[in-house]
Amino acid sequence: MPVKVAALSITIASTMAEVLKITFASKIICLKSKIYRKKFVSLHKDSSDMAKATIQSVRQTETAGLFTICFEGESYDEFRKFIMKGEAEATLQPDLKKILDALQRMLSAVGFLERYFRPEGKMKDRVVALPIDRSRLRLYCLRLSDGVLIVGNGGQKATRTYDEDSELSGYVLTLQKLDELLKSAERKGTVSIEKTSITGVDDKLFEL
Repeated sequence: MPVKVAALSITIASTMAEVLKITFASKIICLKSKIYRKKFVSLHKDSSDMAKATIQSVRQTETAGLFTICFEGESYDEFRKFIMKGEAEATLQPDLKKILDALQRMLSAVGFLERYFRPEGKMKDRVVALPIDRSRLRLYCLRLSDGVLIVGNGGQKATRTYDEDSELSGYVLTLQKLDELLKSAERKGTVSIEKTSITGVDDKLFEL
């Protein structure tokens, strides 16, 4: 049974007694529900067993469009998994709120300008991270333009670089692979990055 989410309510506990609530409009559709893995272990697939994923819209405004990845057969998209990890750890909740507030601000006003992101990945790809200032939490993204951002997964950064952590490195590698596939599709004319949207990706499966 497909899971349809009309609104994503994110509850962040700032203290044991207080709760802040942030709402993101979402149109995420994921097929073939599975039980979400306990303790939020990495769901990155081994390269020898490439997984198929779709690009799903999270929210679109007049300023920008936010998208994420949903692996075939998973209950949750990658952005939702990231949020759940941040919600589960009290020490990460302030950093999660910082990231979500930044995304909300960019969606509503300024767009996904390059200066609001931390460069990650390699020189040839479009992988970036949030937040730009000091934080224990990292969200890895693919910044396709000032108006289009694909958010992936992330987690707590305890090493100097992401590639020293197998989980974080997996999330970055997934986005790098997606970036390669999107660039190839753009060159062929089958996918196009518009002002706030991505055309040609509806029902398209990407092998990551």
